[in-house]
Amino acid sequence: MGTDAPRALLERATTLNLQTGNLLNWGGLRKKCPATPGEEVRDCIQKTLSEWSSKIGQDLNQDALEVLECTVAQAIEKISPEERDELKVSAKLFIVGSNSPSIRDAVGMACSALGVAQLDSVIIAPPPIEDGISLSLEYLQPYWQELENLVQNKKIVAIGTSDLDKVLLEQLYLWAQVKPSSNQVNLASCCVMPPDLTAFAKQFDIQLLTHNDPKELLCEASFQEVLQESIQTTKAHEWTPLWLLRYSVIVKSRGIIKSKGFILQAKRNAS
Repeated sequence: MGTDAPRALLERATTLNLQTGNLLNWGGLRKKCPATPGEEVRDCIQKTLSEWSSKIGQDLNQDALEVLECTVAQAIEKISPEERDELKVSAKLFIVGSNSPSIRDAVGMACSALGVAQLDSVIIAPPPIEDGISLSLEYLQPYWQELENLVQNKKIVAIGTSDLDKVLLEQLYLWAQVKPSSNQVNLASCCVMPPDLTAFAKQFDIQLLTHNDPKELLCEASFQEVLQESIQTTKAHEWTPLWLLRYSVIVKSRGIIKSKGFILQAKRNAS
């Protein structure tokens, strides 16, 4: 497999949009059970990049584009209008190195990839903050306002949060125009739901969910490493992931997962 063409394209582009498609269509990934969510993300990004680069091969007639679409065509699976009402489309959005307007790009790309007009629910993971600084309502507000705009524009039905304690969840609830419908709690940080959080969620009809995602599902160094391994570029350090969206499509009547995958966007900071 030649990497000259994909490397050349990557080194000219300024934006990389990566879509894994439906991971349930990937025979190799189905057999392997990653130990952690972080390992799963790395595996999926690496396999998508490798598959994409092998399809480009030595075709140097490929146009050098500013925005590079990295997808595995055979894994892309859109939802037909006939089956839409039977399915629930949920997503969790991890902001990695970007600002709040990226939320629009993430939701727009997810809708386009799945062939739907709106997502049923989006949970936002608190964007990473500097060490020694506590997560605050002021920090969350711009991100939440972007989600509220998407609800008002009918791109999302319900929005939720992740890893907020009772104090911060209450502050967000009282301030927000569109109230959080759910809050995820990391089982690694508490084996039992905090009683004050449970009582508040019950009072205001907020669904408490559990998850086992790390604080950083995909860090910059990890993404650059995968890029380096897959495309063998010496300029992987120029690339920064902006956001990562994980989606799942569930058949409502049976509660089974029909489709799941990752979408991410990265930018190149060339000097």
